[in-house]
Amino acid sequence: MTHTPGNERAVQAARIAAKPWYRQLYVQVLVAIVIGIVLGWKWPDLATDMEPIGTTFITAMKMLIGPIVFLTIIGGIAGVADLKKVGRTGVKALAYFQIGTIVALLTGLVAINLFRLGDGVHADPSTLQTSGDASEYVKTGEHQHWWEFLTNIVPNSFFGPFVEGNILQVIFLAVVFGIALKLVGTAGEPIIASVGRLTEVVFKVLSFVMKAAPLGAFGAMSYAIGKFGLSTLTSLGSLIILFYVTSALFVVVVLGGVLALYVRLNIFQLFRYFKEEFWLILGTSTAEPALPGLMRKLQFMGAERSTVGLVVPTGYSFNLDGAAIYLSLATLYIAQATDTSLSPGQQLGLLAVMLLTSKGAAGVAGGGFIALTATLSTVGSVPAAGIMLIFGIDKFMSECRALVNFFGNAVATLFVAKWENGLDLERARAVLAGRAGEPPTSAAAEPDDALPDGGEDSRRALDHV
Repeated sequence: MTHTPGNERAVQAARIAAKPWYRQLYVQVLVAIVIGIVLGWKWPDLATDMEPIGTTFITAMKMLIGPIVFLTIIGGIAGVADLKKVGRTGVKALAYFQIGTIVALLTGLVAINLFRLGDGVHADPSTLQTSGDASEYVKTGEHQHWWEFLTNIVPNSFFGPFVEGNILQVIFLAVVFGIALKLVGTAGEPIIASVGRLTEVVFKVLSFVMKAAPLGAFGAMSYAIGKFGLSTLTSLGSLIILFYVTSALFVVVVLGGVLALYVRLNIFQLFRYFKEEFWLILGTSTAEPALPGLMRKLQFMGAERSTVGLVVPTGYSFNLDGAAIYLSLATLYIAQATDTSLSPGQQLGLLAVMLLTSKGAAGVAGGGFIALTATLSTVGSVPAAGIMLIFGIDKFMSECRALVNFFGNAVATLFVAKWENGLDLERARAVLAGRAGEPPTSAAAEPDDALPDGGEDSRRALDHV
């Protein structure tokens, strides 16, 4: 019997989907999260010692994020016949990002104005002392200007962004190199081919690292509960609940509405499709480990590789819907808690500042707090020391921020792909409905099952599934 690439890939996808439930990555991560919560609750001292497990996994993932972003953007640009399309896609993506950020900021402002959870706290700013990590974040934020994210895009050296983990600068380098490779013509073809092969190697390394995802989720969750305790959740539980409910409504109503009305896809099917990434983000409190899986699965859905390679990495720095909701909600909460009166006009002014500061600390440790402090320092009317009122619960809000950021970028990429006529809608519907098997390169796949990005054989196999 003759086996076509499509038949082989379909058989492989069916084999992956038929894995026992206990070998599915998202199940393992979920179990690890539950064990971590129990350990942190019952044996907090032991749980805090688990921190190196979580931080080592996240560090390993961050080690790969820079090369993955650099290689995929170059590959995406190199795969486009017309460079004008790259520019057009970038402009459309940035336009969508800005509109999405404004809507997210407004969502947070409306929620905190409706429920006004800070009223009655009556915190005296002069008695609020910053210490530890919060003090460092305040110092960084106070010296950060709203325009710095623009001037800091250009790196001091080629390797600096990879060493420092500055994704904005990595994106800048990748775009410049990708365009240059296209412009030099045939001289750049060997390098473009090498980029494809190197991408395969990097994703193979990624498949090895992802095997440790349950351990990473266990270590991160154990430390969080053991360090801050379940009591931290209840002390400011109303603010946490408001943030989670507001974020959920934003994802389902706003993002779901965009997906249904324009792209013609179902947001709940998208949730199911990205279940592995959902649990991974929930366990590690960061969306970075899920970036490679997001890109591979969007391509498997039928989104053009060039669009995915450009929009997703850029969105991880410029399209932070979860961070925007948190920023506006936290700023107004601090203002209410410190009895700082802000008129509707002043709140809109805050929104204009947050539209810029929300981009300034992308990919930086403590980025949410740095952006929050930068906002308060720029405006000056709300005391920056007020961040200590919410510092204790910030860890338990970071998971929600990361999840909203993740799904915001998934929807943004599908939106831009549809806008650019670069989305196979019938295939996307079949994949979301489970009629096309599981993505061969998903994190659940064995390393031998992985379908590396960048290879012609791989793309032809995908086309025939």
